[in-house]
Amino acid sequence: MGRTAHTSIPDLTGKIAVVTGASDGIGTVIATQLARSGAEVVMPVRSATKGERAAESIRVAVPGAKVTTRALDLSSLQSVSALVNDFSSDGRAIDILVNNAGVMQPPARQVTQDGFELQFGTNHLGHFALTLGLLPLLRKGHARVTHQTSIAARSGTINWDDLNWERSYDVMKAYSQSKLAVALFARELEARSRAGGWGITSNIAHPGVSPTNLLAAQPGLGRPKDSGSRRLIGVLARVGIAGTVDSAAQPGLIAAACSDAGGDQFFGPKRLIGGPPTEVDMWKPMSSMDDARRLWEASEQLTGVRLSS
Repeated sequence: MGRTAHTSIPDLTGKIAVVTGASDGIGTVIATQLARSGAEVVMPVRSATKGERAAESIRVAVPGAKVTTRALDLSSLQSVSALVNDFSSDGRAIDILVNNAGVMQPPARQVTQDGFELQFGTNHLGHFALTLGLLPLLRKGHARVTHQTSIAARSGTINWDDLNWERSYDVMKAYSQSKLAVALFARELEARSRAGGWGITSNIAHPGVSPTNLLAAQPGLGRPKDSGSRRLIGVLARVGIAGTVDSAAQPGLIAAACSDAGGDQFFGPKRLIGGPPTEVDMWKPMSSMDDARRLWEASEQLTGVRLSS
């Protein structure tokens, strides 16, 4: 590999793109660029106020952009189901789905509304339930699905005996597991699409390191001020070592919309933590398709969301 993927995006007029986590940071950049290319962008958001503020910023940046928000809390399977029902009632094909939203390193172990460890439940299980719920509309649109992982997955493992970290909690290992799970789900979705003739393309992206709000002050997570890591990343970005929010969005954008993204591919910055976007090799923890299948089955059991026969 090693070639740099093209950064230009084709005309997306008439296509519907759904981007989670688009109320700020990388998600807003991706949503803006998809709208600029003509896509109708739907932004499922947890905070209606933040979501509408981001949507308005896109309308200002892209006059005439079609951008709407819908309610979604990925830490609640009930909320995920409500959004799926909303889309299903519309019946419109979905052409692009970017599973971008996430949480990172709460100071203490927290759980979702359904009792899952917060990072695993939000970053992976919420998106798993959303994607499977939307599958008929994704198949209808021959959709591209992009899954946003993290460099934490590079050293991640799946804690098979305790997926929800109930017995021995390590916040960073739990985060790494959640982002590795994102990647394994992406690979299994592509494999099942090919085997079943679903017409869905599933790819993985990672943003490198950039000063997003993942480690910023989030009182709702129990983090009253920016973490030390967030401040350090800001310094590294200013001197050109780490990426910017704009540059960090580009691998996901390429996976979602560029013709070079053909399925079961992985895009990231040329340097591990920053640089221009390029196709990269799968990291070793992502390589086992046995793990990918096992995780899919475990996710079905945990969420109760399964493919209809």
